Order: sequence, then C-alpha cells, then structure tokens
Amino acid sequence: MKLEPIIVSLLDTDLYKFNMDQVIFHKHTDLNGEYYFKCRNEGVVFTPEMLEEINAQIDYLCALRFKKDELNYLRSIRFIKNDYVEFLRLWHPIREYVETGLSEDGELSVIVRGPLFSAMQFEIYLLEIINEVYFRMQYDYEVLRASAEERLNQKIEDFKSGKYNFKFAEFGCRRRLSREWQDEVVRRLVDETKNCVGTSNVYLAMKYHLTPIGTYAHEYVQMYQGIDSIPLAYTNHYAMKDWFNEYDGDNGTALTDTLTTDLFLLDFTRAMVNNYSGVRHDSGDPYVWGDKIIDHFKKYGVDPMTKTLLFSDSLDFERAQALYEYFKDRAKVSFGIGTFCSNDTSAGALNIVIKLQYVNGRPVAKLSDASGKEMCRDEDYMEYLKRSVDFRINRESKNDMR
Repeated sequence: MKLEPIIVSLLDTDLYKFNMDQVIFHKHTDLNGEYYFKCRNEGVVFTPEMLEEINAQIDYLCALRFKKDELNYLRSIRFIKNDYVEFLRLWHPIREYVETGLSEDGELSVIVRGPLFSAMQFEIYLLEIINEVYFRMQYDYEVLRASAEERLNQKIEDFKSGKYNFKFAEFGCRRRLSREWQDEVVRRLVDETKNCVGTSNVYLAMKYHLTPIGTYAHEYVQMYQGIDSIPLAYTNHYAMKDWFNEYDGDNGTALTDTLTTDLFLLDFTRAMVNNYSGVRHDSGDPYVWGDKIIDHFKKYGVDPMTKTLLFSDSLDFERAQALYEYFKDRAKVSFGIGTFCSNDTSAGALNIVIKLQYVNGRPVAKLSDASGKEMCRDEDYMEYLKRSVDFRINRESKNDMR
C-alpha cells in the first residue's frame, strides 16, 4: 500500500447504511445481495497501479473492527437499537466478498457478493477508496486540493454575505476528493457558517458533535424485488411498512423515485403521509416533483408546511438557493449536498456508483424519474419491471376516474 490508509474507521460511511442494515438485521437476514460498480464518465481509465492500490486499501479496510467509543456513539443515536449495535461488535467487512478486476482498456470492475446485511456495507467504503486512489494517482493532489480550498473559501464567503441563506447537510462521502478534505470541508462549513446543520458521515458527526443525517437509499426498496412473496409494483408499500414498524415513526424521510414517484404516491397513503416527516428527491425535475408532492399532501388535508421536502440530486449552492426560494413558503425545505462540497476542484468529479443488482439470485433495478440513472444487468427483467409498474399506475388511475 503506497498511500496512507483511506478508511481508518468503520464509522466513515453514510448514516443510512446503518439505518437500512438494522431493518435487514431484524427482518431480512435471509437475503443475499450482489453489487456492481459503474463509472458513468466517458473515457476514464484506471491503471494496474491504481487497481493494486485499491486492493491494498480493501485489505486494510477488512482488517478494521468497530472500536468501543464508536459502538457507544452508535448506541447514542436515538433510533439505533442495542441488539444491532451488539451485532456490529461482532461484524467486520469480509475480504472474500469483494472481487476486483481491470479490463485491457482500463475499465474497473468491482463486484460485492454476500449476505445482504454484510454486502451492503461495502458500498460507501469502496467508493471512498476508489475515488481517492484515482484522484491521488491520476493528478497532482496538492494542485487539486488548492483549487478545492479556493472554491470552498468562496462558498463560505457567499454564505457570510447572504448570497445563500438556506440550511443543508453535507452528503459527500461517496465521491469525496479524500478523507482529509471531507473532514476539512465539514469542519469549516460548520465553524464558519450557520447553514450546515449536519453530515451524512457518521465518523465526522461523532468527531465534531454534529447531527448525523440520513434515512434510506434506493437499494432498500430494491431489495424487496428479490422477495418472492412481494409483487414488484408493491415494493414501496412493503419497504415503507417495514421502515415504519422498525422506527415507529421516527427517522421518517421516504425516498420517492426508486420505481418512479408516480408509483410511490400510490402507496404514500394518508397513513403513510402522516407517519413520515417528509420525502426526498433524487431524480427528475425537482420543481415538478415538489409541486406534485405538495399537491399530494393537500389531497389528504395535510399542511405541507408541516412536512419536509429534502432535495439531494446533484445539487450545487445555486440550484439549492433557487429551490429554496421557490418552495420555502409552501413547505419545509432542506438539502443534502454531496460532490459540490467534497470534490469541487479544477478537475471534473467522477460519477461513480455501486448498485444492488441481484437479491437471492433475482435481478433488481431502479427505474428513477430520469433517464441515465437506471442500472440493471438483465434487460428482460427491466422491461418486465417497467410493465409491472405501468400496469399498476394505469389501472389505479382508471379506477380514480370512475
């Protein structure tokens, strides 16, 4: 390993990994998952030296264990339960679950296979490793860091001057420039502005006494596609039901676009609207989405000002400020801002993902509200899933018109 260790704490991940894993630990330990890496940028080449470093960093990751103070911190989070923390005392990343490779043209391959409660934890760690290895070995890191610092200085000045006046959480783990730079960004945004209200990074939340922020990701809804007894077009219903049962109405921000927001709203019934504190946007036109969600709240007689619209789709501060101005008098508005905080440099950021693709041997997929975010290794399944979703939406729309 030529670089310093990139992951030095198993808390160096997004909070929602623990949230989702706790539900799996309590309700679905029989599920096995397969995750696949994809770089969405054109022309990105990984070298054999990069692959060697990535493998060495994964080896180091898999030697880590949760420390006593880290477990105690997790236990202090109000909705994390003691039996799950005790499970984490025993858990560690298993190296044999991760397979890496490199094609002749420099395309990186990473596959994670294993029990879902364990395999799912690798995603953020691996993305943090891959991203930092790439930027340290492809570029002059100090030049990139200097450009990132210059841009951060301007962002902070723009908050101080009043150009931006919205509240947000830092969501930058998966595509950060480096561990040390994300640490610096979070520290300075919290110390030098009044606008950063927390971070998704559990380690940094513990270190700086911040609020750790996150609920669940697309993979949580996707995993229900792998359960034989659940019809594909009803996975949102079962996912939200299990989530509510696990957290008893706490930790309640629902992600809408795993199988399109239109399908989600069919299951976001009066009971679910009341049970959840808000919803998160992650694809499609955010203005159309927000108007649609507000209308949905009003449909059930719920004041949208009592609910939160959380925006998190490829945001920068300009987009966030515009959304804030548009919605602030109609609903609670918050933002999760990732790459623009943790990897805004003179070089373009990588658009890298690791997505759940199989559960118990069955393909699963995310449809999203926008083209380009879909990812499925089985085209026949993807078409079948789309037909299932469209059939339910069309059928229930016709029923509503009667």
